[in-house]
Amino acid sequence: QVQLVQSGGGLVQPGGSLRLSCAASDVTLDSYAVIWKRQAPGQGREGISCVSARDTTALYSNSVKGRFTVSRDNAKNTVHLQMNDLKPEDTGVYYCAADVKPGRTCDSDHFTRWYDSWGQGAQVTVSS
Repeated sequence: QVQLVQSGGGLVQPGGSLRLSCAASDVTLDSYAVIWKRQAPGQGREGISCVSARDTTALYSNSVKGRFTVSRDNAKNTVHLQMNDLKPEDTGVYYCAADVKPGRTCDSDHFTRWYDSWGQGAQVTVSS
């Protein structure tokens, strides 16, 4: 398993921005696709973003496309999720996950798979 540590999150007003980070210490995170999922109260985890190994492609769910951007900072072995124009329906706990195998390109299946390696989660609350 890959050890992932998340940071970021918090309370923001509608229309505001937040950035989440997901760092690894025991593997080169750029070698793995990294997936972001979120879980609203009483609901299952929804896949919202995936960045491929070697940063070749990125996918977004329709619910966040155009507002969220995923990026890698390889010098810090970190993946960021920049979230802009946040809405109350974006409220939930956000998790990053590392793909089970290195070197893969994101596809729609990455949004529904379960993973072995997860960050600890970060609460995002969008409210006025």
